[in-house]
Amino acid sequence: MTTIRDSRPDDIPAITRIYAHWVEHGRASFELTPPGEAEMGARREAVLAGGYPHLAAVDGNGVLLGYAYASAYRPRPAYRHTVENSVYVAPGATRSGTGRALLEALIARCEAADFRLMVAVIGDSANRPSIRLHEQLGFRHAGVIPSIGWKHERWLDTVLMTRPLGPGDSTPPSRP
Repeated sequence: MTTIRDSRPDDIPAITRIYAHWVEHGRASFELTPPGEAEMGARREAVLAGGYPHLAAVDGNGVLLGYAYASAYRPRPAYRHTVENSVYVAPGATRSGTGRALLEALIARCEAADFRLMVAVIGDSANRPSIRLHEQLGFRHAGVIPSIGWKHERWLDTVLMTRPLGPGDSTPPSRP
């Protein structure tokens, strides 16, 4: 049984290990060197200080299976109703429904906070599992930026996908 909850400071070591795996072996993150626990803790604090959710998925034994968070899409004020999502699942928990559970919970939390659009910036157009997950949860393709990053001795694309949240752009936002 997977439980989704707010992440906690004591999750940082596991979050750091999960992210380090994907930095070193995957193409979802365009970082080349995994950040340490202090940096990952500071990133979590920055997300929370910005008023965004930072979630953790744990199994029945309390083992962290993955994490997800929303953050500002871009810093300019007109983007304040748009969030970017990030979802990372432990290597042994992929294809278990953990990513879906995290993203569903993240969408719900962002809708409750009256954000109006979620953007997925997916590393590598060959990342079919992430693209499929986003499609299944209502994201639509917004474009591809070809060969924008160089990692693991190859050029990588970025796939942009978007999903309206709540009423989307059909009404003005309730907060300025």
